[in-house]
Amino acid sequence: MRCACVWVSKLSEHPVRRERAGAVVVFYRPDEACVARANRLAQAWPCVVVDNTEQMSTARALGLDERVDYVANGKNLGIATALNQGVERLVAAGCTSALLFDQDSEPSAQLLESLPQTMSAERERNARVALIGPAYEDIRLGGVAPFVRFGALKLRRIVPVGTELVDVDFLITSGSCVNLAVWRDIGPMEDRLFIDFVDLEWCVRAKAKGFAVMGAPGLRLAHELGGEPIRVFGRRYPGHSPIRHYYLFRNATALIKRGYVPWSWKSTELVKMPVRLVIYGLFMRPRLAHLRLSLLGLWHGLTGRAGAL
Repeated sequence: MRCACVWVSKLSEHPVRRERAGAVVVFYRPDEACVARANRLAQAWPCVVVDNTEQMSTARALGLDERVDYVANGKNLGIATALNQGVERLVAAGCTSALLFDQDSEPSAQLLESLPQTMSAERERNARVALIGPAYEDIRLGGVAPFVRFGALKLRRIVPVGTELVDVDFLITSGSCVNLAVWRDIGPMEDRLFIDFVDLEWCVRAKAKGFAVMGAPGLRLAHELGGEPIRVFGRRYPGHSPIRHYYLFRNATALIKRGYVPWSWKSTELVKMPVRLVIYGLFMRPRLAHLRLSLLGLWHGLTGRAGAL
């Protein structure tokens, strides 16, 4: 294990700017393209790569840029824990904001420059801004996704147009920019959720404590949400493995039981759950595995089981 002075030194090699941003990328069984994306990030900002792959590796073995601060967990600790590890290293290195990315996200040079600048400007106007994120674009699912606010029984979708920041209820993790000045006030991502709804829970908790979550409609992130989509009655749905559907049902059920989570979101989830069960059980293969793990997740959410399955 490297001493703290080594990785802080690595993160300090970049020139000082007004907004000292850093990037966190979570790896899980990365391929060469994932490594190349992380190396490009390290050319723009200090970059921490947290690797949840089960086999231990090294930065050199993977081909990572020497400026990357590489953390090998040697097991899958979940997206929440990995993000927390990366963010804490950026905090210790004196960064003021953290750009969070999945290993398959493709941030443009414009996004890497403009998003921290947007955070800096918004922080001067509103010190209680917690998170700013771009609109994400997944061409497999029909292009640019709208921003979202919670509404009774259905989500309210906001088309990302213009340049003014939009108050939203949650943002996906990848591509978002965290204001590290308020990280301690809000608290870290919830480790016990492991994966799925980790971003939503953090956003909801931040808003419950009086912090703002903002969408930047003028910025875009190329990002593939889930696996290969399936088409059901003319609509595309992101495809996931049966184990991901376990976490989706378990964590949704767990959040529905929490008092700080707004009823507007709970109502939409209660409407979606039976629809998801039908789609997973009838249209995704292997059907029985999808249905069985979805129901198991529902049961574990009701009985309070958390962490990795």
